[in-house]
Amino acid sequence: MNPPLTLYLAAPRGFCAGVDRAIKVVELAIEKWGAPVYVRHEIVHNKFVVDSLRDQGAVFVEHLTDCPDDRPVIFSAHGVPKSVPAEAARRNMIYVDATCPLVSKVHIEAERHFENGLQMIMIGHDGHPETIGTMGQLPDGAVLLVETVADVARITPDDPTRLAFITQTTLSVDDAADIIDALRARFSNIIGPHKEDICYATTNRQASVRAIAPNIDALLVIGAPNSSNSRRLVEVGKNAGCEYSQLVQRSTDIDWRALEGIKTIGITAGASAPEVLVNEVVEAFSERYTVTVEIVETATENVSFKVPRILREETA
Repeated sequence: MNPPLTLYLAAPRGFCAGVDRAIKVVELAIEKWGAPVYVRHEIVHNKFVVDSLRDQGAVFVEHLTDCPDDRPVIFSAHGVPKSVPAEAARRNMIYVDATCPLVSKVHIEAERHFENGLQMIMIGHDGHPETIGTMGQLPDGAVLLVETVADVARITPDDPTRLAFITQTTLSVDDAADIIDALRARFSNIIGPHKEDICYATTNRQASVRAIAPNIDALLVIGAPNSSNSRRLVEVGKNAGCEYSQLVQRSTDIDWRALEGIKTIGITAGASAPEVLVNEVVEAFSERYTVTVEIVETATENVSFKVPRILREETA
């Protein structure tokens, strides 16, 4: 007889509208132009998704220099510096920008503030493709990056009275709030976004983890190690009272020994993890426990984004 286990399934979880759109962009591009279609950087940070698109004919590269001139190239959902589409245009390449519209919104915001003579401060993770892409919308040195509250005390802006800030869309809501408070305390005139930059999907997934964390013995977040929003969900789980919060890519990564004796577990998935992997993890628990599934829904999502026009047009 398998031991009983209550499994709390967080909702919303998994794919967001931006990820959904980005995957669709690659699939439609292969349909329209045939294989191979090149993708600069992983379209979204999930090995399962990337491998399945590779099987369909996508070739993933890190640099535009790795792409031939005569095949289409797609820019990932994380966004790219302005220099990348400029170089693609110079080479007369067909390119499709799969940047999430909520990331593009941050790009537009940064440009608008810069044109108004404000220096930008970006709250983000150094080296993350979204941060590189956003900072790359403006000339070198025009954006100061802060990762922590401590960084706020260290930066030296050109004019402390003429500043605006933007954030990476996949940050921890709580961490970003602390950094924003520190910025406002140090620079009283700093201008923030009209509506926060952290995207609805990141906020919603973190809220659902906060709702289940106090009631569970363990939390598994399904997502990739290089997925910022998935890693933040692990942190949110720990901060909300679930000490054993772990990231797993799929069911084969579960450490069953560490979970011995648990009575309750929470499951969620980062915004780039497909539901098929959630089902796989639930199935793995069902084989070892008598599982009762409770769905904990803290928000309903009905956002969808159109694919770029070039993919909606008929091929001449």
